[in-house]
Amino acid sequence: MNETELVNAPKPKRRGPLGLLLKWGGFVKFSHTLFAMPFALASMMVASREHYLYLAGLKKLPKDVPPLECPVHGIIHDIVTVKGFPGVKLFVLIVICMVCARTCAMAFNRIVDRKFDAENPRTANRHLPAGKISLFSAWSLCIFSGVGFIVAAGFINTACLVLGPVALFFICFYSLTKRFTNYTHVWLGISLALAPIGAWIAVKGGTMAELFHLLPIGQSLLPPLVLGIAVVFWLIGFDIIYAMQDFEFDRKQGLRSLVTAWGPESALTAAFLSHMIMLGLLLIYGITLKMRVAFIIGWLIILFCLAFEHWIARRRSLKWINTAFFRLNAVISAVFFFVVATEIMFPFFRRIQ
Repeated sequence: MNETELVNAPKPKRRGPLGLLLKWGGFVKFSHTLFAMPFALASMMVASREHYLYLAGLKKLPKDVPPLECPVHGIIHDIVTVKGFPGVKLFVLIVICMVCARTCAMAFNRIVDRKFDAENPRTANRHLPAGKISLFSAWSLCIFSGVGFIVAAGFINTACLVLGPVALFFICFYSLTKRFTNYTHVWLGISLALAPIGAWIAVKGGTMAELFHLLPIGQSLLPPLVLGIAVVFWLIGFDIIYAMQDFEFDRKQGLRSLVTAWGPESALTAAFLSHMIMLGLLLIYGITLKMRVAFIIGWLIILFCLAFEHWIARRRSLKWINTAFFRLNAVISAVFFFVVATEIMFPFFRRIQ
């Protein structure tokens, strides 16, 4: 049995509600939500902290919350804001938006790529080409989740409601880009970068005055934009590695990517450079927000993960590339969230020079 057959080997089926849930979760690769969600939640926590610091400067703190002196900034505001939590309602709405947007985009991707998936030995066993899910059901899920995203965004604030359809267009249209541009990885990176930017707008977009606040820098749009650009380069790097699996198939089918345009070796070099840029941008992000010890430790772990990812990617083994794509990148995003949350929840880290 070769590697492709091993990956596509049928797995034991579960029946009942759990089996149905696993089937639809597998259809949209729900586990891959681990890539974007941690960046969005980290951005949400930072935005929440900076939002209440902004309100504190205006002396407009919530009256129904007992005051507490902030150990870092020396001003009075509530314990929830120190911990970077925007409240249960907003947190739930942000998570719903993330899940619905990604489900819509992934379902659309599976729908428009179903003919290519059927011809590719690596993907022939996916749900649509294998007949496990009907095309009507797939379209229903795509439309339902898209509507769910817009409705949830509307409950957050006006900015999210207006920008929601734009974000949905970007993340869905990515699936068509491999047909006309070699830079499909860039488009996917921008789609994923909308998660941390969107989470920031969800917390701070209630008024245009705060959304476009310039100083201090931590309260401006600069941090989420820097993080978003870092996510773009992160995605470019690991999506190039993932595309290595289909190099021969994509070239025969006329599907475009940097791998088919430049060849595997040059594309891997571009992926490496993209990840180096990502690491630099993450440092700028941490410095901008005055993060210290925990963030630097996390940054070093991310550096190690990326270095290991590129080492195993050059083996060009299907099994190893899947490891590089999913496990290591899931670790990277989880580590990033953990260290940002640590910096916010335990402010003494920021006082250690």
